[in-house]
Amino acid sequence: MAFSSKDLSVLAYANGFTLWHYTTVDLATDVDTSGYFDDAANIVRVGDMIMANVDTDGTPASGIFLINANAAGVVDVADMTTVGGTDLD
Repeated sequence: MAFSSKDLSVLAYANGFTLWHYTTVDLATDVDTSGYFDDAANIVRVGDMIMANVDTDGTPASGIFLINANAAGVVDVADMTTVGGTDLD
């Protein structure tokens, strides 16, 4: 799939920093591809973080992406830092 602006929302904003939430059926490896968030280039800034729920129609995962570049309309995020761990139950 591709980025969907309706699935990106602001959780908090302070001091020039925005914490976002994004949900998608896409895999984390697709979301962290340079250019995935290009359609949001006018609203996301370097240093912003995106709390994400990925692969929501398969094996769901959650984590944090850091916006590490946004220049000339091209947005790049660092690989997802996973949140959660192994469920031993």
